[in-house]
Amino acid sequence: MVEWVYELNIKTLATWVAFIFVGYCWIGGTIFRPMLRPFVRSRSGSNDIIGYVLSSFGVFYGLLLGLIAVAAYQNFSRVEANVAREVASLETLYEDVSVFPEPHGQNLRWLLRDYCRYVIKYGWPAYSAGEEPQGGNVRIRAFQERMLAFEPQTRVEELIFAESLRQFNAFMEHQRVREQSVNTGIPSVMWYVVIVGAFLNIGLLWLFDMRLVTFLFLGGVLSFFLGTMILLIAVMDNPFRGAVSISSEPFERLYWSNMRD
Repeated sequence: MVEWVYELNIKTLATWVAFIFVGYCWIGGTIFRPMLRPFVRSRSGSNDIIGYVLSSFGVFYGLLLGLIAVAAYQNFSRVEANVAREVASLETLYEDVSVFPEPHGQNLRWLLRDYCRYVIKYGWPAYSAGEEPQGGNVRIRAFQERMLAFEPQTRVEELIFAESLRQFNAFMEHQRVREQSVNTGIPSVMWYVVIVGAFLNIGLLWLFDMRLVTFLFLGGVLSFFLGTMILLIAVMDNPFRGAVSISSEPFERLYWSNMRD
């Protein structure tokens, strides 16, 4: 999708969708229907034939749109669930290192707070622009080095260290999945098929022999619905960008509720 889609709000996008799809249907129909009318009227039952073709085309195209919409929603939900798991593992890791002997525990807590603050203030704005900042990885490596430098002295400390290391690995797994999901989305070739199919579907309406007012109404309704379906897929295509995107609210709640000493 073009970049400007991610810079507009829902109302503006809906207005553009109505303008583009309905305008294409009405303007194209007004210009080309008079040219196609002799061809359509020269054959009896032509509306029935066109209706059969449009129905067959609509089945395949509707199936394609439905599958893409489900895939976009599942991808969005998967990334959102992974962010929730990352925050949960980060919170658990913060609680685990809190019982480390001082000054190790305090230093590790400070590094985790710094990481969480960086994700909120710098990471998420970069995600919204389609960028992948590296500052979070630098802070994670600093935390890992500091944690591995800790040497347990008692059996209890060994157990705490082992559990913290296990939780850190779980946190790292979720964090890497999130980083890899920044620019995830539907392949460009599928978008070409969707857009071309939508305009072909609208173009088939021009072949129907009907009153102009009826055509404008029915064609406008169908075109607007096709546009809203494509808009639905577009706004969910990239989970971290656009008007409908995953926010940093889980990190913010964790930072302000549990990480403020």
